[in-house]
Amino acid sequence: MAVVDLILLQRVEKLGQMGDLVKVKPGYARNYLLPQRKAIRANKDNVAKFEQQRVQLEALNIKRREEAERIAERVQGLSVIIIRQAGESGSLYGSVSSRDIADGCAVGGLTVNRSQVILQTPIKSLGLTTVRVVLHPEVSMPVVVNVARSLEEAEKQARGERVVGEAEEEITLEDDIQLFDPNAAPGDLG
Repeated sequence: MAVVDLILLQRVEKLGQMGDLVKVKPGYARNYLLPQRKAIRANKDNVAKFEQQRVQLEALNIKRREEAERIAERVQGLSVIIIRQAGESGSLYGSVSSRDIADGCAVGGLTVNRSQVILQTPIKSLGLTTVRVVLHPEVSMPVVVNVARSLEEAEKQARGERVVGEAEEEITLEDDIQLFDPNAAPGDLG
């Protein structure tokens, strides 16, 4: 199987650090690393060019990482409320995507792109979920996503109260069903 040699221009999770020489599959290089400018091809000219600019690139990376760390400290503990319709069991009619979370973060004072929101699976039920927002390849922060049917319900969930199934009440046989009495007069409901 063919592989492509690349030089990483920034840290890539599960692959390597800035400046590492890595071997990846051609599709990963062509479709992700090269267009996103996360790497360059490792030919003789690019290796020499990278070594000349390495100090500048590392300084720029450190500056961006420090800025991301300051932002993470400023909005630490961010909670996003997303209002959605849901059934009685708490299942959403649809799901909450990374775009919805990015929009909610913007309302909370943190401007992020939907690609920065790491969502393992779409959120398909009411409740609190913690997702990871990547501000820099080396800096990420947790964001609590509160999915509820209303703002009041979101406040209850944030306090730790259970809201799913709240509308269901215990129904007893005597309260709900009137027994039929064959000896009763017509119109007399016993």
